[in-house]
Amino acid sequence: MKTMTARDAKNRFGEFLDAARREPVVVTKNDRPVGIMISIEDAADTLIPEMFMEKEPGYEEWLTSKVGSTLARVDSGATTLLPHGDAMASLKSRVKAKIGT
Repeated sequence: MKTMTARDAKNRFGEFLDAARREPVVVTKNDRPVGIMISIEDAADTLIPEMFMEKEPGYEEWLTSKVGSTLARVDSGATTLLPHGDAMASLKSRVKAKIGT
């Protein structure tokens, strides 16, 4: 991971952006890390988009209800949890089927 001072990032902004497209860049000030710059492609693989997406009214209540009912079904033995890899594969196939790809 590359490190740049805030001054260098400001004075060589183009180089800073190019570096961030290749790998995360830690920005320091007074020899302490104060931020990190990542490419938009890397950000897409994080929770950052979720944090900035506008939610439809009632989304939080719907999500809480869905998670709560699923946990109740797991607790009652009506269903089981899948290992992470299996759950992600199932989710990907369901999304592909829904969007028709």
